[in-house]
Amino acid sequence: MTPSNFSPMEQSPTISFGGSSPQTDNDLEFAKSQVTSSKSKKKMEEELMKLKLELKKTNEQYGFFCKEVDSAHKGVEEHEKAKLSRQKTVHAMENEENQGASSSAYIYKNIVPYRRYNIKEIEIATNYFDIDLKIGEGGYGPVFKGVIDNTDVAIKAVRPDISHGERQFNQEVQVLSTITHPNMVLLIGACPEFGCLVYEYMDYGSLEDRLFRKGNTPPIPWKIRFKIASEIATALLYLHQLKPEPLVHRDLKPANILLDRNYLSKIGDVGLARLVPPSVADKTTQYRLTKAAGTFCYIDPEYQQTGLLGVKSDIYSFGVMLLQIITAKPPMGLAHLVQSAIDAGSFEQVLDPSLNDWPVEDALSCAKLALKCCEMRKRDRPSLATVILPELNRLRDLR
Repeated sequence: MTPSNFSPMEQSPTISFGGSSPQTDNDLEFAKSQVTSSKSKKKMEEELMKLKLELKKTNEQYGFFCKEVDSAHKGVEEHEKAKLSRQKTVHAMENEENQGASSSAYIYKNIVPYRRYNIKEIEIATNYFDIDLKIGEGGYGPVFKGVIDNTDVAIKAVRPDISHGERQFNQEVQVLSTITHPNMVLLIGACPEFGCLVYEYMDYGSLEDRLFRKGNTPPIPWKIRFKIASEIATALLYLHQLKPEPLVHRDLKPANILLDRNYLSKIGDVGLARLVPPSVADKTTQYRLTKAAGTFCYIDPEYQQTGLLGVKSDIYSFGVMLLQIITAKPPMGLAHLVQSAIDAGSFEQVLDPSLNDWPVEDALSCAKLALKCCEMRKRDRPSLATVILPELNRLRDLR
């Protein structure tokens, strides 16, 4: 081999004679294997990374799918709940209509004939609805003082713009034409064509006006207050024990208690009264209405929240009114005010200050009874027949 056969690039650091060295071949093979191994490892790492990414993506997709399935299940459940709720509402409305039809059928069957007036007679009696003869404003329209057959009367005109005004008119005629009680206002007659109701005239106005001494009238003596409370409870018990179905007033308040000059009290304004199934008289069953009715501060909170109406719905209203009878204060927050005064030992300070001869211990007994009536749950309120009325009769008979 001559030098001309070599180039500088082809020279090896080891001079061999007679052929290539086994050691060199081994080194080359080892180097190749190392490179191959390195490439394979890198490729495997890349493949592993791809697998990890794909697995992560698959997990994310699986999680999303699970959420979608869970959401779908919840959607189905909500749909079923909504469907069931709608079915219950429809059933309640149908039940209410059926019960109303049954009650109306009973009322019309037993209705007491009342005198029918024409609009001309009503206009003449009220001097064509003279504003100076207006003596009050009910939830469904103004009340005027009038004269018919030389007798003073009170005439309620149901406003035509009031929703369900006709229903309220018919309800009041139906109820008052079927009941007779010395502490229920007497319906003399009506003018159905124009929605006017004619009542006996209670010449000392409402209990509300007298408690708050409207027109600077003298304060009601405490003995009279207890008598009024007893009379209202007596009339309320009468309504609750009507046969075949109890009647719940639903709007009991001082403004709907009317007085004559001798402080005889009568429950009026029964337009919101409701005849309900006899089962409402027990402690576990109430009648469901789709909409609560009544006056704010006097409405049974459980009835307002659930629509479940029972005779003890009136007991709550009566409790608030009983507190007003002894305090002559507005109804808002009154139960809390009286309870706080009792707890602080300052009950005497919340009694109506226009009287200075209160029998404090008996008034306290009345207040505690009223607070029991104002319990949030119906089942915690006392019985009208066995607890409330006996205690009020005791207070009425105090000397």
